[in-house]
Amino acid sequence: MTRSTRIRRAALATGAVAAVAATVFTAAGAYAGTAPAAAPDIDVKSVKADLDQLQSIADANGGNRAHGQPGYKASVDFIKGKLDKAGFTTKVEEFDGGGTKGYNLVADWPGGDESKTVMAGAHLDSVPDGPGINDNGSGSAGILEVALAVAKAELKPTKHLRFAWFGDEEDGMVGSQAYVDKLGADKSKIDSYLNFDMIGSPNPGYFVYDDDTRLEKVFKDFFAKKNLATEKETEGDGRSDHAPFKEARRPRRRPLLRRRLQEDRGAGEELGGRGRQGVRRLLPPGLRRLEEHRREGAGQQHGRHRPRAVGDQLLIHPPPRTVSTR
Repeated sequence: MTRSTRIRRAALATGAVAAVAATVFTAAGAYAGTAPAAAPDIDVKSVKADLDQLQSIADANGGNRAHGQPGYKASVDFIKGKLDKAGFTTKVEEFDGGGTKGYNLVADWPGGDESKTVMAGAHLDSVPDGPGINDNGSGSAGILEVALAVAKAELKPTKHLRFAWFGDEEDGMVGSQAYVDKLGADKSKIDSYLNFDMIGSPNPGYFVYDDDTRLEKVFKDFFAKKNLATEKETEGDGRSDHAPFKEARRPRRRPLLRRRLQEDRGAGEELGGRGRQGVRRLLPPGLRRLEEHRREGAGQQHGRHRPRAVGDQLLIHPPPRTVSTR
């Protein structure tokens, strides 16, 4: 499949990136300067341009952007360059992931109370088997464009704003865990952490966590204004980079926006009839047998296989490998 075709098929779900902006701008609280009239609309063309660049990086580096591979470091350099130019203070933090050097990219927007830091994060690495345009180029590009919108608006929030792109999520949230461990006593300064993982889909479902009523309301109100129905998310706990923040005993401000593709026929029809188009799951044999056993038990119990979330590490731990073929 050509690069342009893959990019087109990784269409961002309606309202997804705008919801990222709305949440970050709202979570930042009152403004020291003139408050913006509303969170900005994020140009999806800009997000797709970022995805195109990530695809080009993968094409030039063996077809992937995985941890320990040159395509990952090139991805870090690409995003860091845009943030530096926009006026962010950036740093690349190294960590060990399976004996291989890994990198987290952290970007701070000047100003705001650092004892009340609002973070938005996404994992930047792909699996070794593909370019990771949806998983998780989409989340990475989404929060990048929100960060650039913060700079363009010269935002002066009361709370401090920080963005992070974590490495080696695909091997079990290694980069984000290293980041949280390094925080030490500064973990108490994280007011909110919002995680964005796989926000591109041709047939999205909008699932909202109910752990933090303040942030839950931001998402529900935003989607209600867009006439987009939301559902309660119950399956995604602990399967992405929010998990280390939760386990560090911070208030349970987990990611409130997830995407899933349904492989059940009925759910597929409900979401436009495209099912799990463009996504395949790669599980080690042992985990595959475990999942099949679990699915068979669920099917016997309920008379059918219940609709499953695919493509977003929602079923088992450690998380399954997911490759976007878009």
